[in-house]
Amino acid sequence: MRRIPFSYALASLLVLALVIWLAFGNFQGFQITPPDAAPRSDVDSRVEIVVQQSTPFIPQQIIQGQLSAERETTLRANVAGFVMEKPVTQGSRVEAGDTLLVLDNDALPERLQQARDELAVAQAEYAGARSLRERQLISQPELLRLQSAMSASAASVAQLQKQSDDSRPTAPFDGVLNRIQVELGDLLQPGEEWAQLVDDRRLKGVAWVSQQQVGDLSMGMPVTARLLNGDHLEGELTFISHRAEEATRSFYIEATLDNPAGKRLAGGSAELTITLPPRQVHTLSPALLSLNSEGQLAVKHLDDNDQVHQTTVEIISADIQRAYVTGLPDPLRLITLGAGMVDIGQTVVPVTADEMTASSPSLQHSLERSSGQPAQDSVNASAD
Repeated sequence: MRRIPFSYALASLLVLALVIWLAFGNFQGFQITPPDAAPRSDVDSRVEIVVQQSTPFIPQQIIQGQLSAERETTLRANVAGFVMEKPVTQGSRVEAGDTLLVLDNDALPERLQQARDELAVAQAEYAGARSLRERQLISQPELLRLQSAMSASAASVAQLQKQSDDSRPTAPFDGVLNRIQVELGDLLQPGEEWAQLVDDRRLKGVAWVSQQQVGDLSMGMPVTARLLNGDHLEGELTFISHRAEEATRSFYIEATLDNPAGKRLAGGSAELTITLPPRQVHTLSPALLSLNSEGQLAVKHLDDNDQVHQTTVEIISADIQRAYVTGLPDPLRLITLGAGMVDIGQTVVPVTADEMTASSPSLQHSLERSSGQPAQDSVNASAD
């Protein structure tokens, strides 16, 4: 009988031992429930705080808008006629009542004089008839007929006077004759456009604001318009729509802006900055904001008994470096490091930034990991 080589026998024994160990290992070492959490250490109950007072802050709303003239109108012909004169050149400034155009009046002065003469005759006949009627020498219907003839003559005079005035159209208000679309000899028909009058001594800044923004606006708020070339115009908010546009659910607003230099700005775009009333705010780093159980933005801070509180806040303004919030107590003991390691209602040991700097590196490193930012950066962001 052949003997089994020693190496084969040793390998077989090792394999057998491994199978037995896998089949009958120490299963008691596995636990169904996890071990109890280790109690919080002294490091977990210490937080860095900064005591700060609220400060006044002037919030602003910045909206993209468009500029238009305060008053502008399209001038149209009221009567038909050929263009005889153009007393004012295009682009000239005019005053209310200045004659802007002269049309062929088709002998209107003579016809008007004839109508006035006929009115004078009718008035004289009516006056004589009244005297005769008082003496019962004419009938009442005859007196009424003469009165009607006098009224017809007066209406004819008024109509011809209106035609005469319409043949020499005047400026309805002060402004610039922005555009003239007719030349000498052109025939104008009633209702035909012939010029545009613009009053740009004051401008309107028009824009649309969202439903969230319109609630903070009120009439008379200061408005600054920044132009594309960097210049600024000052004014105030003069109109806020009471109804939102159905398509965009936004509200139309107007601001009246001074344009003393008469710059050519109507029709251009501008950035409108509306200054809101000042409010008391706390300034802190956006990294210190968190969500509470209801999904609202909140901030953790301490009360006078060193207990942790979480208070919801309203963001007034924010950028990547700081947030301006309201709703916090004043003064505020703000937790700048370690907020993620403590629970609401827990009593903690507050330390200041100077104490944190002098503390052990392990404590500082642990708090930095819980807050997500270096200790000194947190202090600087809150101090700003």
